[in-house]
Parts: sequence; C-alpha cells; structure tokens
Amino acid sequence: MNHPALALVEITSVARGMVVCDALVKRAIVEVLRAHPVDPGKYNILFVGPVAEVEEAMDAAEEAAAGTMLDRLLLPNVHEAVVPAIRGAVKRPEIVALGIVETHTLAGSIVGLDAALKAAEVEVVELRLAAGLAGKGYFVVTGEQHDVEAALEAAVERAGSDVMTEIIPRPHPDFLKGAF
Repeated sequence: MNHPALALVEITSVARGMVVCDALVKRAIVEVLRAHPVDPGKYNILFVGPVAEVEEAMDAAEEAAAGTMLDRLLLPNVHEAVVPAIRGAVKRPEIVALGIVETHTLAGSIVGLDAALKAAEVEVVELRLAAGLAGKGYFVVTGEQHDVEAALEAAVERAGSDVMTEIIPRPHPDFLKGAF
C-alpha cells in the first residue's frame, strides 16, 4: 500500500490520547502505525494514508484533543523508506559511513529523516522514537561520507538547529555488532 502522507499527534494525557486515536480512525480511513503511551505520561499516535484522509483524521484529532495536543505533524509525500523505518522493518544495509541525528521531538526526527533521505544517497539503519528516550527521537543513516554529510545538513535544515548530529566515517566492526 502506498502511503503518501504521514501524521503524528502527541497528546499530553494517556487517557485523552486513546480518545483521540479512536476519533481519528472513526473519521477517516487511515492506518495507525503506532499508538502508545510514552514517558512522562504522554500519548503518541502515528498514522498514514492518502493525503485527504490524513488531513481529515488530523482534523478529528485536533477536535478530540480538547486542548491537550502537545505537538502535531502532517507530512505529505513522505519518502518511501520512512514508514518501514517507523515500523522497525528496516533491512540492515551495508554500513559505510554512519550519520546520527538526535532530536528533542518525534516530529523533528521524522521530518529530519524524510529530508535526509530526499537530499542524498543514504539508507536508513535505524529510527527510534520516544520509547526509552524521554520523548526524544533519533535516526541513523549510512552511505558514502559525502552523502551522509549532505543528508545530515538537510536534516538539520528541516528539523531545526536544536538537534545533535554525529558522523562515524568508518565504524569498527565490533561497534556495529552491538550498536543496532
């Protein structure tokens, strides 16, 4: 199934988050990728579908949130590798150079990854969102070093300057055994 739009809703209440998730799937035909509580007592919902359906679901989410929406993201024309990365269905590519981007928000990680993938010849190694990260997110991409540098530059430009980036030019095999 092609998923041209991706959305994220972050709610400040677990209970209200469940209500919001129910409301958005009742309003529009979308696929919920993740809906779960995260520390400190927030609820995140990630969903995909055709642009018009995702927009309609987002409207329902905003109505149902009743002032508890902390963050939101609507990303039409998302890169084809972002949804599998959210699902954790990334096949481990050959590692050349690694680029790591850490953001303070889930939305920042998602838009940063989308921008990185669209800007350069890189592949996703890993995407982690919120769980065990106090609401933060990070992603790792690989490719030739010049491509990784271009990808990270695009990610920072799109996700904002309040991100941390690192490049590991030639990761040691022992590091790679336990890193992901």
